[in-house]
Amino acid sequence: MFRLDGKSVAVTGAGSGIGKATALLMAQQGATVHVIDLNEEACASTAGEILHDGGMAVSHVCDVTVQETVQDVFQNISRIDILVNSAGISHVGNIENTSEQDFDRLYNVNVKGVYNCLKAAVSLMKPNKAGVIVNLASIASSVGLPDRFAYSMTKGAVAAMTLSVARDYLGEGIRCNCISPARVHTPFVDNFLKKNYPGQETEMFDKLSKSQPIGRMAKPEEIAGIILYLCSDEASFITGCDYPIDGGFIRLNT
Repeated sequence: MFRLDGKSVAVTGAGSGIGKATALLMAQQGATVHVIDLNEEACASTAGEILHDGGMAVSHVCDVTVQETVQDVFQNISRIDILVNSAGISHVGNIENTSEQDFDRLYNVNVKGVYNCLKAAVSLMKPNKAGVIVNLASIASSVGLPDRFAYSMTKGAVAAMTLSVARDYLGEGIRCNCISPARVHTPFVDNFLKKNYPGQETEMFDKLSKSQPIGRMAKPEEIAGIILYLCSDEASFITGCDYPIDGGFIRLNT
């Protein structure tokens, strides 16, 4: 089950975190993985790890905020069976202390970047009358989180774009879903704690972990698992859905 033999998969943000875990898992399941990331070194590292393990991978340095660049990269790939939109950034702040520059920066990566990749991928999927897309939304698109104004805005947009694409391309055989993780232990979390809580990293990590009912953060590999399922033939009846993978955060928090 969940094999992807012969599939061409594009994963954005694949240089680290959830994107990297997804790229590695897709390769293990037989896909040719196109590793897409802005960071050239991280991009090459993920692709190299796949190749070292006997998988198939090609690295592509790409700024997802620039539509022309995205179009060029995707046209160079030429065939995409599966797209995972994992590239994204975060921001801490409410509406009063979120600057216009912060707002635009998050919009450009988390909303426009997803739009650019959707636009490029759909045009390649349509002629084949088949394709699967998974976008990374967040629990922030479903519940109110403190000090996540701009981030919540972008993830709400991702959820809405997912529904729109799923509806518009039913007749083209293209499925589109999104997932909504809670906190995931990625390099972003470690860097955030190091920057904002120097000397208190362990204490704050424990506090953030316990803010989720299950008592810990998710591992990137756990998020990759549900992405793999949604991209597989076993999920062929699923489209236009958002899957919380949140350790009980949405339904069990009191």
